[in-house]
Amino acid sequence: MGKHIVILGSGTAGTLTANRLRRNYGEDECRITVIDQDDDHLYQPGLLFVPFGLAQPRHLVRSRTRQLHDGIEYKRARIDRVDLEARTVHFAVGGWLTYDVLVVATGARLLPEETEGLTGPGWGEKVFTFYDLPGAIGLHHALERLDGGRVVVNVADLPVKCPVAPLEFAFLADWYFQRSGVRERIQLTYVTPLDGAFTKPVAAEALGGLLEQKGIDLVTEFTLGEVDGEGGRLMSYDGREVPFDLAVVVPLHGGAEYVGRSPGLGDELGFVPVDQHTLQHPAHPEVFAIGDAAGLPASKAGSVAHFEGEVLVHNIGRFLAGKPLDASFDGHTNCFVETGFHKALLIDFNYDTEPLPGHFPAAVGLPLLKESYANHLGKLAFEWLYWHSLLPGRELPGIGSEMPERGKTPVST
Repeated sequence: MGKHIVILGSGTAGTLTANRLRRNYGEDECRITVIDQDDDHLYQPGLLFVPFGLAQPRHLVRSRTRQLHDGIEYKRARIDRVDLEARTVHFAVGGWLTYDVLVVATGARLLPEETEGLTGPGWGEKVFTFYDLPGAIGLHHALERLDGGRVVVNVADLPVKCPVAPLEFAFLADWYFQRSGVRERIQLTYVTPLDGAFTKPVAAEALGGLLEQKGIDLVTEFTLGEVDGEGGRLMSYDGREVPFDLAVVVPLHGGAEYVGRSPGLGDELGFVPVDQHTLQHPAHPEVFAIGDAAGLPASKAGSVAHFEGEVLVHNIGRFLAGKPLDASFDGHTNCFVETGFHKALLIDFNYDTEPLPGHFPAAVGLPLLKESYANHLGKLAFEWLYWHSLLPGRELPGIGSEMPERGKTPVST
Protein backbone atom coordinates (compact mmCIF):
# COMPACT_ATOMS: atom_id res chain seq x y z
CA MET A 1 0.00 0.00 0.00
CA GLY A 2 1.28 3.46 -0.91
CA LYS A 3 1.14 6.73 0.96
CA HIS A 4 -1.85 7.59 3.13
CA ILE A 5 -3.79 10.73 2.13
CA VAL A 6 -6.31 11.86 4.76
CA ILE A 7 -9.00 14.37 3.78
CA LEU A 8 -10.85 16.17 6.57
CA GLY A 9 -14.37 16.99 5.39
CA SER A 10 -16.60 15.55 2.68
CA GLY A 11 -18.41 18.62 1.48
CA THR A 12 -17.84 20.01 -1.99
CA ALA A 13 -14.08 20.49 -1.69
CA GLY A 14 -13.28 17.27 0.18
CA THR A 15 -15.43 15.08 -2.05
CA LEU A 16 -14.13 16.39 -5.36
CA THR A 17 -10.54 16.17 -4.07
CA ALA A 18 -10.94 12.55 -2.99
CA ASN A 19 -12.57 11.59 -6.27
CA ARG A 20 -9.96 13.39 -8.39
CA LEU A 21 -7.19 11.66 -6.45
CA ARG A 22 -8.83 8.26 -6.88
CA ARG A 23 -9.23 8.85 -10.61
CA ASN A 24 -5.53 9.77 -10.89
CA TYR A 25 -3.95 7.17 -8.58
CA GLY A 26 -4.60 3.48 -8.15
CA GLU A 27 -5.24 1.86 -4.78
CA ASP A 28 -1.72 0.40 -4.85
CA GLU A 29 -0.26 3.93 -5.20
CA CYS A 30 -2.11 5.61 -2.33
CA ARG A 31 -4.69 4.99 0.36
CA ILE A 32 -7.36 7.70 0.61
CA THR A 33 -9.41 8.24 3.76
CA VAL A 34 -12.16 10.86 4.10
CA ILE A 35 -13.39 11.87 7.55
CA ASP A 36 -16.66 13.60 8.41
CA GLN A 37 -19.14 13.56 11.26
CA ASP A 38 -22.35 12.56 9.44
CA ASP A 39 -23.63 11.18 6.15
CA ASP A 40 -25.58 14.23 4.94
CA HIS A 41 -24.08 16.02 1.95
CA LEU A 42 -25.98 19.30 1.48
CA TYR A 43 -26.18 21.06 -1.87
CA GLN A 44 -25.56 24.50 -0.38
CA PRO A 45 -26.41 26.61 -3.48
CA GLY A 46 -29.97 25.27 -3.19
CA LEU A 47 -30.46 26.98 0.17
CA LEU A 48 -30.99 30.30 -1.63
CA PHE A 49 -34.09 28.95 -3.34
CA VAL A 50 -35.78 27.24 -0.37
CA PRO A 51 -37.25 30.42 1.19
CA PHE A 52 -39.00 31.24 -2.09
CA GLY A 53 -40.44 27.77 -2.62
CA LEU A 54 -38.15 27.18 -5.60
CA ALA A 55 -36.33 24.18 -4.09
CA GLN A 56 -37.52 21.31 -1.92
CA PRO A 57 -35.32 20.68 1.13
CA ARG A 58 -35.46 16.90 0.75
CA HIS A 59 -33.91 17.18 -2.71
CA LEU A 60 -30.84 19.06 -1.43
CA VAL A 61 -29.40 16.35 0.81
CA ARG A 62 -27.76 13.12 -0.34
CA SER A 63 -25.50 10.51 1.23
CA ARG A 64 -21.88 11.60 1.57
CA THR A 65 -20.57 8.07 1.09
CA ARG A 66 -22.51 7.58 -2.14
CA GLN A 67 -20.72 10.58 -3.67
CA LEU A 68 -17.31 8.94 -3.17
CA HIS A 69 -15.74 6.62 -5.74
CA ASP A 70 -14.97 2.99 -4.95
CA GLY A 71 -11.64 2.55 -3.25
CA ILE A 72 -12.05 5.58 -0.96
CA GLU A 73 -12.38 4.85 2.75
CA TYR A 74 -14.97 6.87 4.67
CA LYS A 75 -14.70 7.28 8.43
CA ARG A 76 -17.63 8.80 10.27
CA ALA A 77 -16.16 10.59 13.27
CA ARG A 78 -15.92 14.00 14.93
CA ILE A 79 -12.41 15.41 14.80
CA ASP A 80 -10.93 16.56 18.09
CA ARG A 81 -7.59 17.91 16.89
CA VAL A 82 -4.68 17.47 14.51
CA ASP A 83 -1.18 16.88 15.86
CA LEU A 84 0.97 18.37 13.12
CA GLU A 85 4.25 17.15 14.54
CA ALA A 86 3.07 13.53 14.84
CA ARG A 87 1.05 13.77 11.59
CA THR A 88 -1.96 12.36 13.43
CA VAL A 89 -5.70 13.16 13.41
CA HIS A 90 -7.34 12.50 16.79
CA PHE A 91 -11.06 11.77 17.13
CA ALA A 92 -13.41 13.11 19.79
CA VAL A 93 -14.44 9.67 21.08
CA GLY A 94 -11.00 8.10 20.94
CA GLY A 95 -8.83 6.69 18.20
CA TRP A 96 -6.65 8.33 15.62
CA LEU A 97 -5.28 8.12 12.10
CA THR A 98 -1.81 8.93 10.85
CA TYR A 99 -1.22 10.53 7.46
CA ASP A 100 1.48 11.23 4.93
CA VAL A 101 -0.57 14.03 3.35
CA LEU A 102 -3.39 15.94 5.05
CA VAL A 103 -6.04 17.92 3.15
CA VAL A 104 -8.17 20.25 5.24
CA ALA A 105 -11.58 20.64 3.59
CA THR A 106 -13.91 21.15 6.54
CA GLY A 107 -15.36 24.38 5.17
CA ALA A 108 -16.66 27.33 7.15
CA ARG A 109 -19.20 27.25 9.97
CA LEU A 110 -21.80 29.81 10.99
CA LEU A 111 -21.19 31.68 14.25
CA PRO A 112 -24.48 33.52 14.94
CA GLU A 113 -23.88 33.34 18.68
CA GLU A 114 -20.86 35.65 18.25
CA THR A 115 -23.13 38.62 17.44
CA GLU A 116 -24.88 40.07 20.47
CA GLY A 117 -28.63 39.45 20.36
CA LEU A 118 -28.68 37.62 17.03
CA THR A 119 -29.83 34.30 18.51
CA GLY A 120 -31.86 36.03 21.26
CA PRO A 121 -35.54 37.09 21.20
CA GLY A 122 -36.88 37.09 17.65
CA TRP A 123 -34.45 34.45 16.34
CA GLY A 124 -36.47 32.07 14.20
CA GLU A 125 -39.49 34.39 14.37
CA LYS A 126 -38.51 37.60 12.62
CA VAL A 127 -34.73 37.14 12.47
CA PHE A 128 -33.49 34.36 10.19
CA THR A 129 -30.60 33.13 8.11
CA PHE A 130 -30.91 31.08 4.91
CA TYR A 131 -27.34 29.81 5.23
CA ASP A 132 -28.43 26.55 6.86
CA LEU A 133 -31.35 24.26 6.06
CA PRO A 134 -33.47 24.85 9.21
CA GLY A 135 -33.09 28.61 8.76
CA ALA A 136 -34.03 28.50 5.07
CA ILE A 137 -37.14 26.43 5.86
CA GLY A 138 -38.18 28.78 8.67
CA LEU A 139 -37.66 31.77 6.41
CA HIS A 140 -39.90 30.18 3.78
CA HIS A 141 -42.78 30.08 6.26
CA ALA A 142 -42.06 33.65 7.39
CA LEU A 143 -42.16 34.95 3.82
CA GLU A 144 -45.45 33.18 3.19
CA ARG A 145 -46.98 35.06 6.14
CA LEU A 146 -45.53 38.46 5.25
CA ASP A 147 -47.80 41.01 3.57
CA GLY A 148 -45.92 44.24 4.27
CA GLY A 149 -43.23 45.94 6.31
CA ARG A 150 -39.47 46.45 6.34
CA VAL A 151 -37.36 43.53 5.10
CA VAL A 152 -33.62 43.86 5.65
CA VAL A 153 -30.95 41.58 4.14
CA ASN A 154 -27.72 41.92 6.10
CA VAL A 155 -24.18 40.50 5.89
CA ALA A 156 -22.78 40.66 9.42
CA ASP A 157 -19.10 40.65 8.41
CA LEU A 158 -16.69 39.03 5.98
CA PRO A 159 -15.58 36.46 4.95
CA VAL A 160 -18.76 34.50 4.22
CA LYS A 161 -19.62 31.55 2.03
CA CYS A 162 -20.84 32.53 -1.45
CA PRO A 163 -20.54 36.33 -1.12
CA VAL A 164 -23.08 36.97 -3.90
CA ALA A 165 -25.86 34.89 -2.27
CA PRO A 166 -27.13 37.73 -0.01
CA LEU A 167 -27.46 39.96 -3.08
CA GLU A 168 -29.27 37.18 -4.89
CA PHE A 169 -31.64 36.88 -1.95
CA ALA A 170 -32.47 40.60 -2.18
CA PHE A 171 -33.11 40.34 -5.93
CA LEU A 172 -35.25 37.23 -5.55
CA ALA A 173 -37.17 38.82 -2.68
CA ASP A 174 -38.09 41.73 -4.98
CA TRP A 175 -39.33 39.23 -7.57
CA TYR A 176 -41.14 37.12 -4.95
CA PHE A 177 -42.98 40.08 -3.43
CA GLN A 178 -43.98 41.37 -6.85
CA ARG A 179 -45.32 37.95 -7.80
CA SER A 180 -47.21 37.85 -4.47
CA GLY A 181 -48.73 41.27 -5.10
CA VAL A 182 -47.31 42.90 -1.95
CA ARG A 183 -44.15 44.58 -3.26
CA GLU A 184 -45.55 48.10 -2.92
CA ARG A 185 -46.11 47.46 0.80
CA ILE A 186 -42.55 46.20 1.38
CA GLN A 187 -39.49 48.33 2.02
CA LEU A 188 -36.51 46.20 0.97
CA THR A 189 -33.01 47.12 2.19
CA TYR A 190 -29.60 45.55 1.56
CA VAL A 191 -27.07 46.18 4.34
CA THR A 192 -23.39 45.33 3.81
CA PRO A 193 -20.03 45.93 5.55
CA LEU A 194 -18.55 46.76 2.13
CA ASP A 195 -18.38 50.28 0.69
CA GLY A 196 -20.57 49.19 -2.23
CA ALA A 197 -22.78 46.37 -3.43
CA PHE A 198 -19.71 44.22 -4.17
CA THR A 199 -15.96 44.23 -3.57
CA LYS A 200 -14.75 45.33 -7.01
CA PRO A 201 -15.62 48.67 -8.66
CA VAL A 202 -17.05 47.51 -12.00
CA ALA A 203 -19.16 44.74 -10.47
CA ALA A 204 -20.17 47.00 -7.56
CA GLU A 205 -21.47 49.56 -10.02
CA ALA A 206 -23.40 46.98 -12.04
CA LEU A 207 -24.91 45.24 -9.00
CA GLY A 208 -25.58 48.53 -7.22
CA GLY A 209 -27.38 49.72 -10.35
CA LEU A 210 -29.59 46.63 -10.24
CA LEU A 211 -30.47 47.30 -6.60
CA GLU A 212 -31.45 50.84 -7.52
CA GLN A 213 -33.53 49.70 -10.52
CA LYS A 214 -35.43 47.29 -8.30
CA GLY A 215 -36.07 49.86 -5.59
CA ILE A 216 -33.86 48.13 -3.02
CA ASP A 217 -32.19 50.54 -0.61
CA LEU A 218 -28.44 50.09 -0.07
CA VAL A 219 -26.70 50.71 3.26
CA THR A 220 -22.90 50.39 3.11
CA GLU A 221 -19.99 50.13 5.58
CA PHE A 222 -22.34 48.68 8.20
CA THR A 223 -20.61 46.09 10.40
CA LEU A 224 -23.21 44.38 12.56
CA GLY A 225 -22.58 44.76 16.29
CA GLU A 226 -25.92 43.91 17.86
CA VAL A 227 -29.41 42.71 16.96
CA ASP A 228 -32.49 43.85 18.88
CA GLY A 229 -34.97 41.19 17.83
CA GLU A 230 -37.81 42.46 20.01
CA GLY A 231 -37.38 46.08 18.96
CA GLY A 232 -36.62 45.21 15.33
CA ARG A 233 -33.24 46.94 15.02
CA LEU A 234 -29.87 46.08 13.54
CA MET A 235 -27.12 48.12 15.19
CA SER A 236 -23.65 48.69 13.79
CA TYR A 237 -20.45 49.24 15.73
CA ASP A 238 -20.46 52.91 14.69
CA GLY A 239 -23.86 53.51 16.30
CA ARG A 240 -26.09 53.44 13.20
CA GLU A 241 -29.39 51.55 13.28
CA VAL A 242 -31.49 49.90 10.57
CA PRO A 243 -35.09 49.05 11.58
CA PHE A 244 -36.78 45.87 10.39
CA ASP A 245 -39.92 43.80 10.60
CA LEU A 246 -38.09 40.81 9.08
CA ALA A 247 -34.29 40.50 9.11
CA VAL A 248 -32.38 38.04 6.94
CA VAL A 249 -28.87 37.92 8.40
CA VAL A 250 -25.78 36.15 7.11
CA PRO A 251 -23.88 35.52 10.38
CA LEU A 252 -20.19 35.68 11.10
CA HIS A 253 -18.22 32.72 9.74
CA GLY A 254 -15.24 30.86 11.12
CA GLY A 255 -13.30 27.70 10.43
CA ALA A 256 -14.02 24.30 11.97
CA GLU A 257 -13.77 24.06 15.76
CA TYR A 258 -10.97 21.48 15.79
CA VAL A 259 -8.69 23.89 13.92
CA GLY A 260 -8.52 26.06 17.03
CA ARG A 261 -7.50 23.00 19.08
CA SER A 262 -4.69 22.14 16.64
CA PRO A 263 -1.63 24.31 17.37
CA GLY A 264 -0.03 25.69 14.22
CA LEU A 265 -2.83 24.65 11.87
CA GLY A 266 -5.06 27.72 11.51
CA ASP A 267 -5.35 31.47 11.95
CA GLU A 268 -7.34 33.41 14.54
CA LEU A 269 -10.58 32.81 12.60
CA GLY A 270 -10.00 29.06 12.30
CA PHE A 271 -9.10 29.12 8.60
CA VAL A 272 -5.96 27.36 7.38
CA PRO A 273 -3.29 29.65 5.86
CA VAL A 274 -1.85 28.25 2.65
CA ASP A 275 0.17 29.56 -0.26
CA GLN A 276 -2.38 31.29 -2.51
CA HIS A 277 -1.02 29.64 -5.65
CA THR A 278 -0.01 26.13 -4.47
CA LEU A 279 -2.51 25.61 -1.57
CA GLN A 280 0.31 24.25 0.63
CA HIS A 281 0.65 25.13 4.32
CA PRO A 282 3.68 27.43 4.83
CA ALA A 283 5.07 25.60 7.88
CA HIS A 284 3.95 22.03 7.19
CA PRO A 285 4.51 21.05 3.54
CA GLU A 286 2.52 17.81 3.88
CA VAL A 287 -0.62 19.84 4.75
CA PHE A 288 -2.89 21.43 2.15
CA ALA A 289 -6.24 23.21 2.39
CA ILE A 290 -9.00 23.69 -0.15
CA GLY A 291 -12.39 25.35 -0.39
CA ASP A 292 -13.95 27.43 2.34
CA ALA A 293 -11.47 26.08 4.94
CA ALA A 294 -8.53 27.75 3.19
CA GLY A 295 -7.41 31.19 4.35
CA LEU A 296 -7.05 32.68 0.88
CA PRO A 297 -7.92 36.08 -0.61
CA ALA A 298 -10.41 34.28 -2.88
CA SER A 299 -14.17 33.96 -2.62
CA LYS A 300 -15.53 31.12 -0.52
CA ALA A 301 -17.60 29.67 -3.36
CA GLY A 302 -18.09 26.22 -4.87
CA SER A 303 -16.51 27.22 -8.17
CA VAL A 304 -13.30 28.16 -6.35
CA ALA A 305 -13.10 24.69 -4.79
CA HIS A 306 -13.56 23.20 -8.25
CA PHE A 307 -10.76 25.26 -9.76
CA GLU A 308 -8.51 24.71 -6.74
CA GLY A 309 -9.06 20.96 -6.97
CA GLU A 310 -7.26 20.65 -10.29
CA VAL A 311 -4.14 22.37 -8.93
CA LEU A 312 -4.31 20.69 -5.51
CA VAL A 313 -4.42 17.13 -6.82
CA HIS A 314 -1.56 17.87 -9.19
CA ASN A 315 0.45 19.31 -6.28
CA ILE A 316 -0.18 16.37 -3.97
CA GLY A 317 1.27 14.13 -6.65
CA ARG A 318 4.28 16.42 -7.08
CA PHE A 319 4.82 16.62 -3.31
CA LEU A 320 4.81 12.84 -2.95
CA ALA A 321 7.24 12.59 -5.85
CA GLY A 322 9.58 15.16 -4.32
CA LYS A 323 9.07 17.64 -7.16
CA PRO A 324 8.51 21.43 -7.03
CA LEU A 325 4.86 22.38 -6.73
CA ASP A 326 2.70 23.91 -9.43
CA ALA A 327 2.01 27.53 -8.44
CA SER A 328 -0.72 28.07 -11.00
CA PHE A 329 -3.91 28.63 -8.97
CA ASP A 330 -4.87 32.22 -9.78
CA GLY A 331 -7.90 32.69 -7.52
CA HIS A 332 -10.32 31.93 -10.35
CA THR A 333 -13.94 32.48 -9.30
CA ASN A 334 -17.05 32.07 -11.41
CA CYS A 335 -20.54 32.85 -10.09
CA PHE A 336 -24.03 33.08 -11.53
CA VAL A 337 -25.98 35.84 -9.76
CA GLU A 338 -29.71 35.16 -9.86
CA THR A 339 -31.58 38.46 -10.30
CA GLY A 340 -35.21 37.31 -10.46
CA PHE A 341 -37.73 37.23 -13.30
CA HIS A 342 -35.90 34.24 -14.84
CA LYS A 343 -32.70 36.18 -15.35
CA ALA A 344 -29.19 36.03 -13.94
CA LEU A 345 -25.85 37.63 -14.60
CA LEU A 346 -22.44 35.98 -14.56
CA ILE A 347 -19.18 37.18 -13.01
CA ASP A 348 -15.74 35.68 -13.66
CA PHE A 349 -12.57 36.95 -11.97
CA ASN A 350 -9.37 36.03 -10.14
CA TYR A 351 -6.80 37.52 -7.76
CA ASP A 352 -5.64 40.13 -10.25
CA THR A 353 -8.59 40.68 -12.60
CA GLU A 354 -11.88 42.06 -11.30
CA PRO A 355 -15.25 40.98 -12.78
CA LEU A 356 -15.48 42.58 -16.22
CA PRO A 357 -18.11 42.73 -18.96
CA GLY A 358 -17.78 40.56 -22.05
CA HIS A 359 -18.45 36.85 -22.52
CA PHE A 360 -17.43 33.57 -20.87
CA PRO A 361 -15.51 31.38 -21.53
CA ALA A 362 -14.48 33.17 -24.74
CA ALA A 363 -15.62 35.92 -27.10
CA VAL A 364 -18.65 33.76 -27.93
CA GLY A 365 -20.34 32.53 -24.77
CA LEU A 366 -22.49 33.56 -21.84
CA PRO A 367 -22.70 37.32 -21.24
CA LEU A 368 -20.72 38.69 -18.27
CA LEU A 369 -22.09 41.34 -15.90
CA LYS A 370 -25.32 41.43 -17.89
CA GLU A 371 -28.71 39.95 -17.04
CA SER A 372 -29.88 37.21 -19.39
CA TYR A 373 -32.17 34.21 -19.55
CA ALA A 374 -29.20 32.12 -20.70
CA ASN A 375 -27.39 32.84 -17.45
CA HIS A 376 -30.51 31.87 -15.50
CA LEU A 377 -30.52 28.53 -17.30
CA GLY A 378 -26.83 28.18 -16.47
CA LYS A 379 -27.60 28.73 -12.80
CA LEU A 380 -30.28 26.04 -12.88
CA ALA A 381 -28.06 23.62 -14.83
CA PHE A 382 -25.33 23.90 -12.22
CA GLU A 383 -27.18 21.59 -9.82
CA TRP A 384 -26.97 18.69 -12.30
CA LEU A 385 -23.33 19.49 -13.03
CA TYR A 386 -22.62 19.60 -9.31
CA TRP A 387 -23.81 16.06 -8.60
CA HIS A 388 -22.72 14.47 -11.88
CA SER A 389 -19.54 16.29 -12.88
CA LEU A 390 -18.05 18.52 -10.18
CA LEU A 391 -18.31 16.15 -7.20
CA PRO A 392 -17.19 13.07 -9.17
CA GLY A 393 -14.02 14.99 -10.09
CA ARG A 394 -14.64 15.27 -13.81
CA GLU A 395 -13.41 18.14 -15.94
CA LEU A 396 -15.94 20.60 -17.34
CA PRO A 397 -15.30 20.85 -21.11
CA GLY A 398 -13.70 24.16 -22.04
CA ILE A 399 -13.47 25.38 -18.44
CA GLY A 400 -10.09 25.00 -16.73
CA SER A 401 -8.73 26.19 -13.42
CA GLU A 402 -7.12 29.30 -14.89
CA MET A 403 -9.35 32.29 -15.56
CA PRO A 404 -9.79 32.82 -19.32
CA GLU A 405 -8.66 36.22 -20.54
CA ARG A 406 -10.46 35.95 -23.86
CA GLY A 407 -13.89 37.52 -24.12
CA LYS A 408 -13.39 40.10 -21.38
CA THR A 409 -13.65 43.83 -22.07
CA PRO A 410 -11.37 46.09 -19.98
CA VAL A 411 -13.17 48.99 -18.32
CA SER A 412 -11.60 52.20 -17.06
CA THR A 413 -12.82 53.21 -13.61
